[in-house]
Amino acid sequence: MGWRRCKTSTPKPETVLRTMDLQIPAPLPAPARLPIWRPVALREALGDRPWLVAAALALCALVVLPIAAVLSNMFYASNGTILHLAKTILPEILLNTIGLLLLVGVGVAAIGTGCAWLVTMYRFPASRVLAWLLLLPLAMPAYIIGYAYTDFLAFAGPLQSAVRGWFGWGRNDYWFPNIQSLWGVSLMLTLVLYPYVYFLARSAFLDQSPTALDVARTLGHGGRDRFLKIALPLARPSIAAGLALALMEALADLGTVQYFGINTFTTAIYRTWFGMGDRVAAGQLASALLLFVAALVVIEQAARRRSRFHRTSARDITIRQIRLSGMPAWTATAACSLPVILGFILPVLILIGLHREGGDDLFGPRFLALAWNTFALAGFAALVVTATGLFVAYALRLARSDTLRTLLRFSTFGYALPGTVIAVGILVSLGAADQMLDSSSRALFGVSTGLLLSGTVMALLFAYLVRFLAVAAGGLEAGFGRIPASMDQVARTLGCSSGEVMRRVHLPLLRRPLMTAAILVFVDVLKELPATLIIRPFNFDTLAVRVYQLASDERLAQASTGALVIVAIGLVSVGVLAGIVKGTSRRGS
Repeated sequence: MGWRRCKTSTPKPETVLRTMDLQIPAPLPAPARLPIWRPVALREALGDRPWLVAAALALCALVVLPIAAVLSNMFYASNGTILHLAKTILPEILLNTIGLLLLVGVGVAAIGTGCAWLVTMYRFPASRVLAWLLLLPLAMPAYIIGYAYTDFLAFAGPLQSAVRGWFGWGRNDYWFPNIQSLWGVSLMLTLVLYPYVYFLARSAFLDQSPTALDVARTLGHGGRDRFLKIALPLARPSIAAGLALALMEALADLGTVQYFGINTFTTAIYRTWFGMGDRVAAGQLASALLLFVAALVVIEQAARRRSRFHRTSARDITIRQIRLSGMPAWTATAACSLPVILGFILPVLILIGLHREGGDDLFGPRFLALAWNTFALAGFAALVVTATGLFVAYALRLARSDTLRTLLRFSTFGYALPGTVIAVGILVSLGAADQMLDSSSRALFGVSTGLLLSGTVMALLFAYLVRFLAVAAGGLEAGFGRIPASMDQVARTLGCSSGEVMRRVHLPLLRRPLMTAAILVFVDVLKELPATLIIRPFNFDTLAVRVYQLASDERLAQASTGALVIVAIGLVSVGVLAGIVKGTSRRGS
């Protein structure tokens, strides 16, 4: 049965206005597009609040300063280190880095998105408990899980020893996979990084209106079609943000890949800088890594184009879960339980076993100092980075120029750089600033100021801001993308200033993304090792530094105690994240 176009006799607006004796002005010609450096075009590109966007650009310029110090090495000639690396291990480094990205990207996308869809849309045994248990690996640092599995799966470890004891086998009587390989380090990173995708994908699925899914179900589409054709495209911005965070974290990882003996760009940068002493060559490698990440971000943004994903109806917000039974129900339970077991429960049991064998005696005044340094530093860094991320995301919303948006996003690329590179870039930048302040003070007042910025807690917080700004800005930008621009326009029409629009409109709608960003930053700072190790003030240690020092001396049993404490503190943050998920589920029901 075909459709016919119906003709109506509705008069045109021009006819109605002419009958009212009104003059219709001629349409204005489209304004010519001027280069952004022209004053008129620049004012237009800055949007409705030019001073806010300009302030965000100035802040981003400050954040980009250490990155610029690293990129400046591209304009200097190396002493032949790059040519030596190109002839020896550079092809291996490139292949390992690409393979790591592919394996981790596929793993975190499949596990995070699939588990988020299952616990959101279906009811099966232990589904409500698994909805927050799936966040537990977020509290497990990648290098700690690498230490645990390496000890557990080694030839002299508990598993292989038990297998040889059960069957009476010798060394050459059986084959066992080598965990210290590319697939092994990819598995370790996947198990601890998939919660980035899981939580953002679950939040996106909960925010979607179920009306579209009900219509698709009425039209006879199964669960796979509803997921692939409706839910997945609508959740794409959040999934892309989580995937980008996971991939940049995998690129910047140093402890895990170095412990597993896998050569990547990160290990090459570290060895070139601190092993060979060639800062220029290390900066050039870091610049190549940064440009590679920038290309990935540009490709994703171009694929997304100007698409916006808003809820089309606010009247029906109930998620109607489908109850599974039989084999599908137990299959869903097993699929959601396996990442929790491998990514958290089993490593914790291994660490507890190591602690019982010979743990570190930290429970005293020294432990309290380490715990306080770790908790206070992570908490204050979470506040600073989240507030800055909100400022940058709001500026991205107001800016009307793709060039300005690109400049703003460039400030988030520090997440792809290893913490060691950012630390050295900050030390170089702050060292130059200290020298300028000292020389100015000597010239004006005859007093030496010494080192006011370098080697302080403020320098460490600055390093965290450069390193983890993408964690806050990425999720908040996705949150802003789900708020229609018409809400801002209505609020401005009613006389609200930009501050009132932020306070009365945006902040209530961004409550979950803000809490998510703060908690993710808190956990990341809690686990951060290289930047803390290099920039920390004298006699200022954290639990991560303590674990690294013991593991470097092959004292894994003693390192297990501090690792367990880090995991326990991270569990508090994961519990808050679980509360956000639970509150969202209650609101939806």
